[in-house]
This record gives sequence, structure tokens and C-alpha cells, in this order.
Amino acid sequence: MGEKEIGKITHYFGHVSVAIIELKEALKVGDTIHIKGAHDDVTQAVASMQIDHKDVPEAKPGDQVGVKVPQKVHPHDKVFKVE
Repeated sequence: MGEKEIGKITHYFGHVSVAIIELKEALKVGDTIHIKGAHDDVTQAVASMQIDHKDVPEAKPGDQVGVKVPQKVHPHDKVFKVE
């Protein structure tokens, strides 16, 4: 099972546990992502994601998407898609 870097965290909203991911590769609901940083190591399935507060089923490179995460993450953490 490999991983491919698809983006990075640009912001984290603690009050709603949402991470903003700036994508370099496409991402779809149902994909499994791995967020890795100096203090963070989170693997989860993408249950839903939003662009500009609207639910979207998939996002393309260059998009910034909001994804609910189970714990705090930090800007500059790398985001990988688990293949």
C-alpha cells in the first residue's frame, strides 16, 4: 500500500475541527488520506469535503478544500493519498 503526496495543510479551524488542504492532485470523497507533520500523524477516510462552504464530491489540483479531521493538524503538514 503506497502513498502519494497530494497537497498540504494551509489552515486549521479548531472550533469545527476542519483542515484546509491545498491540493496538488485530485481528491474524491471516499479516498483515504494520511496527514503527516512534525506533531501530527493522522490517517482517515474523507467522509465529506467542501469548497467555499459547499459540499463537493471531488476536487482538482489547485483547489483548496475543507475536510473534517479527528484531531488538530498544523499548517505545512503534508497530505498524502493512500493508494
